[in-house]
Amino acid sequence: MRYVRIRITPTEGQGFHPLGEALSEEPSVTRGAIHRDELLDDGTAVMLAEARGDRDRYEAILQSSPHVLDYAVTGADGWWYSYTHFEPTDLTRRMLQHQRESELVLEMPIEVAEDGSYDMTLVGDEGAFADAVTIDTDEFSVTVLETGSHAPQVDELFGTLTARQQEVLEAAVRLGYYENPREATHEAIADRVDASPSTVGEHLRKIESRIFSRFVRTGASDEPRPTP
Repeated sequence: MRYVRIRITPTEGQGFHPLGEALSEEPSVTRGAIHRDELLDDGTAVMLAEARGDRDRYEAILQSSPHVLDYAVTGADGWWYSYTHFEPTDLTRRMLQHQRESELVLEMPIEVAEDGSYDMTLVGDEGAFADAVTIDTDEFSVTVLETGSHAPQVDELFGTLTARQQEVLEAAVRLGYYENPREATHEAIADRVDASPSTVGEHLRKIESRIFSRFVRTGASDEPRPTP
């Protein structure tokens, strides 16, 4: 069993879909991870994603998009989840169809960068990777970030993090960031890993989201969450 982590970047604009491009271009909104992205039998698609920033502006973009059939937003403290039922473009439909038919497992979440590119991890047998990703295309470019053997039985949670995320987490733990009371700040961690405090904060949020989501089943919280 092997894994490959790739970055898929649209060759034009800041998104694979007009809705994603509108959100990426909006300065008051920061797109977060995609926790579900699925093509339905009727040809439409659903997405469960997170974002932060100006929630009113975010909902206004969803409301005004001709591609959005329905949506629901929930959350607080500057972060929220949105369930969106939308009409895919030809490109996004083909991408989702490929995802559905592939022998590889797409690990969630998919990380969304500021330029609209997707960072994702695919897991499967060695032979399944041959036709996993179309490299020769005018619509997007593919960059391999890392690859290796997939051994979930050994340090499974830590192994789901990127090398950079592992470095940030190690520094945070060693400096006492998770002690009570807290013994380190984002600035202290940033000095250790040669990054900006805001970048450290973003890494820690993604780390916590990825690890904690392994312990909480979808729909297990008391607060109702939108589901497709």
